[in-house]
Amino acid sequence: MILVIDTNILLAGLIKDSTVRKIIVESGWKFHYPEMSFHEVWKYKGLVLEKSGMNEEEYAELLNHLLKHITLVPEERIKPKIEEANDLLGKIDPDDVVFLATAFSIEDSKIWSDDSHLEKQTRTKVLKTRDIVKLFSQDGDLLL
Repeated sequence: MILVIDTNILLAGLIKDSTVRKIIVESGWKFHYPEMSFHEVWKYKGLVLEKSGMNEEEYAELLNHLLKHITLVPEERIKPKIEEANDLLGKIDPDDVVFLATAFSIEDSKIWSDDSHLEKQTRTKVLKTRDIVKLFSQDGDLLL
């Protein structure tokens, strides 16, 4: 499975040793995140440290560990799809345009997000965390 993850999914994997983190690390699926949105990860670093109880070094190690399983998609690959994504989603949620454009730039990808605004377009399938957990569970990799 090829999934574009949004910032909240990445942050969830950082904050807690959770099912989200387990799926990113152990599923063998291909995860993608727009490099041009990486500033969001740094923007919420303080919140992640506070909620997780990690120190700066632990945070850096965990982020690097997760990034071994996530491909950062370069801006030049996404930019040609921004206008198309903006036409579909820009008036609804401009912050999510980059994730839709990233999905457009990766063949056969879906979006993993719990943001309902992304579901207002029908061009790319959006899976919520509960859907991802079910799919992961069906593979026998996770017993709930």
